[in-house]
Amino acid sequence: MRIISGKYKSKHIQAPKKLPVRPTTGMAKEALFNILNNLFYFNEISVLDLFAGTGNISFEFVSRGTKNITSVDSFFGCIKFINKIAQDLNEDIHTVKSDVFKFLGTSKTSYDIIFADPPYHFETTSFEKIADLVFQNNIINKDGLLIIEHSKRTNLSNHPKFSYSKKYGGNMFSFFEN
Repeated sequence: MRIISGKYKSKHIQAPKKLPVRPTTGMAKEALFNILNNLFYFNEISVLDLFAGTGNISFEFVSRGTKNITSVDSFFGCIKFINKIAQDLNEDIHTVKSDVFKFLGTSKTSYDIIFADPPYHFETTSFEKIADLVFQNNIINKDGLLIIEHSKRTNLSNHPKFSYSKKYGGNMFSFFEN
């Protein structure tokens, strides 16, 4: 994976092959951050990266100046990898090894941007449960944005907090707001 912009622009990070991940493609990540760049000042926000995997999204935020980042994944190897790269970069990313649904059920912190990249094979109800927990538990700030990455075959537009979606190849980002 490659960091697209910011302090670590063009830095390549090689994830171990044994991690059970599907990183967001460079094209989709670049398009997503072009949208976010017009909505937020990265050095002023807090970010929650759910199903963080390799930390691809977290590292892009770090590179752009975000200081308050929490990365959640249930796989210890992913958390260990994120911690190692963050240490190599001399950056602080708070990592949590947890089932995402349990984390969302107990979190007392709220964020400006919440990015979730769950497995594409999830049922639509599982994707919607992420949005339900985020909004029911007030984990997102008033003007915050929840972004869920999913396959183009999944339709999340019926959720009451759904705002819009963008398609990039086989990937889609659905955006949810208060």
